Amino acid sequence: MNTKEKILQESLSLFAEKGYDGTSMEAIADKVGIKAPSLYKHFKGKEEILNQLIAMAERRYEENFGSKLNVGKIPESHRQFIEENMERVAFTMRDEMIRKIRIFLVKEQFRNKRLAKITSMHQIEGPQKMYEKIIAAMIAKKLFRKADPAMMALQLIAPVSLLIAKADREEESQEECLKAVRKHLKHFCETYR
Repeated sequence: MNTKEKILQESLSLFAEKGYDGTSMEAIADKVGIKAPSLYKHFKGKEEILNQLIAMAERRYEENFGSKLNVGKIPESHRQFIEENMERVAFTMRDEMIRKIRIFLVKEQFRNKRLAKITSMHQIEGPQKMYEKIIAAMIAKKLFRKADPAMMALQLIAPVSLLIAKADREEESQEECLKAVRKHLKHFCETYR
C-alpha cells in the first residue's frame, strides 16, 4: 500500500470513529506515521481526502452492489432474486470500506447537508430506483404480480436497511441480520408471487 492509499484508509477509520470535524490533519498524519506537512504532498486538505473517499466508495458500491443505472441481469426466478440480493447485502455488511463510509455518513448526516444527501441517496433513493427497475422487469416476466414497483421497492429495501444499520451498531449480529434479510426476501417473494 502506498502512502496516498494509507492516508485514505486511515482517514476513513478516523472519520468513522471521530467524525469529520473531530479529525485533524495532524491526527491523520500521526496515524499514517508521517509529518502533517507531508500530507499536503498528496492532498490539498481534508475535504479533498473526503471527496476521494466518497468517490472510491461510490465506485466500489457500483461495481459490487449496482445502482439505478446499473441494475445488472434481471433475475429469472425468485430463488435467483433472493440469492443475488443476499450477495449484495452480505457485501454491504461485510466490506470494511463500505461499512466505515456508511457509519461515517450516518453520523455526519446531521451536521452536513451534502453528506445528508449522499446518505439518503445510498440508503433510500438509489436502492429504491434500482429495485424499482428490477421489480418492474420481474413483473413484466410475470415473476411478481402486478403492483406499484416503486412501493414494492420501498417495502423491499426498508427492512433490509434497518437490519444493515443494526449490524453496523452490533457487529456481532451480522449473521443474525443476514438470516433475517433472507427471511424477509422469501416473504417478499411469497407476498408478491
